Amino acid sequence: MELEAMVASLDAYLDPDTMDDYGPNGLQVEGRGEVGKIVTGVTASRNLIEAAIAEKADAVLVHHGLFWKGAWPHRLTGWMGARVRLLVKNDISLIGYHLPLDVHPELGNNVSLLESLGLFPKGRFGDGDIGMWAEFDEPLDAPALSERLEDILGGADANAGRALHHIAGGGPVRRIGVVSGAGQRYLEAAVAAGCDAYLTGEASEMVTHVARETGTHYYWAGHHATERMGIQRLGEWIAKKHGLDVEYVDDPNPV
Repeated sequence: MELEAMVASLDAYLDPDTMDDYGPNGLQVEGRGEVGKIVTGVTASRNLIEAAIAEKADAVLVHHGLFWKGAWPHRLTGWMGARVRLLVKNDISLIGYHLPLDVHPELGNNVSLLESLGLFPKGRFGDGDIGMWAEFDEPLDAPALSERLEDILGGADANAGRALHHIAGGGPVRRIGVVSGAGQRYLEAAVAAGCDAYLTGEASEMVTHVARETGTHYYWAGHHATERMGIQRLGEWIAKKHGLDVEYVDDPNPV
């Protein structure tokens, strides 16, 4: 398949131009013009790029690309230069989708997390409607929810030592809100949306107090752990739609 046509297909499905993101979505490094094999992963790390080289991939498709507004080096030197040189030397394309993959209603990270709990989104919250919430048919005890999340997200074994953490709120859980990755700043929006529990990837100092004072169960399981599902499902989608050979490679990250 032509690279240009594949990227156009991904752009049409994820619609990145409608979102104000932290960096560019779509094609970030252009490689060979024909794509038959794709390696997918959460982050465009050197480990992932080297895995793609070993698998003789034509393209790497990720959630976290190389370039970000106001962060990381803006020069192709050091570790950044090394990543780009590997891609260019091996004629491999790099394609990344950030927020469009978080919020996508069919295979995004947020909807995937809810569906893994057997739930379906009933509403959204936060800037740009980034968060999704759903409700259990019957209230669920917070420790029981912890156990289910451990099973789903893999706990320490599957996530390089990163176990699920829980700040106890009050009472059982009926409504849960989700923002994958670094979603701690959306806790208050989840509370305003009536959520009894909130699941994200990270925590900052303030969330302990907000969770306790609002009686909200706050779960965080690692940025990487909460964002593995979306890119895997996107890879499965592009493989099925265009008959491409797609392989997900996990580069374990405890954060």
